[in-house]
Amino acid sequence: MQRFIHILRTRLAGPLPGREAQFKMAGLRRLQELGPNPAPPADARVACVLNLLYWHEEDWRTILIQRTENPRDRHSGQVSFPGGRWEERDGELANVALRETEEEIGVPAQHIEILGRLTDLYIPVSNFLVHPFVGILHGAPEFVPQPGEVEAVLTPALSVFQSQENRKRIDLTLQQGITLKDVPYFDVHGRIVWGATAMIMSEFLELVT
Repeated sequence: MQRFIHILRTRLAGPLPGREAQFKMAGLRRLQELGPNPAPPADARVACVLNLLYWHEEDWRTILIQRTENPRDRHSGQVSFPGGRWEERDGELANVALRETEEEIGVPAQHIEILGRLTDLYIPVSNFLVHPFVGILHGAPEFVPQPGEVEAVLTPALSVFQSQENRKRIDLTLQQGITLKDVPYFDVHGRIVWGATAMIMSEFLELVT
């Protein structure tokens, strides 16, 4: 376990796979929106997410949340990493990921070690520039989902994402009635992990492979 953590920390400190790796799990619409040089607009809001790993049953696992259905949330019902928008009181960006993780799934920030960060990712539909962090959870998790925000906490093994059998494509109809064609996604025990979450995971997988 310590060897994996050391390797991961070292690779996060070096050159990252970057947007080329992220785009492998991006749909056509996302690629068109981002373009070849996806610079975010000046008014983009800052957000952070955390790919939080822990060792359980002879495998490394990540922690995802199933968001509660909410007609006012553009990402309603989707599966995502814990995270949220930066607030002035947060200071450093890593503090956002830690705070939101504690608020959304009840894991205390002091139990988490931040190892580094992945390539930032702009999300046009919500105008967020997302900074993904990678962390290790020390100890067994005791989840307390945030009422009204988190429908379920998911703990899939990394091997689920590494399996080519779980990389699929689908036509998705969104809450706004828009249908996206041929969207790449990870099939995580029957749940669809797509969009920014899949793109962030795609870069992470290239980092650890």
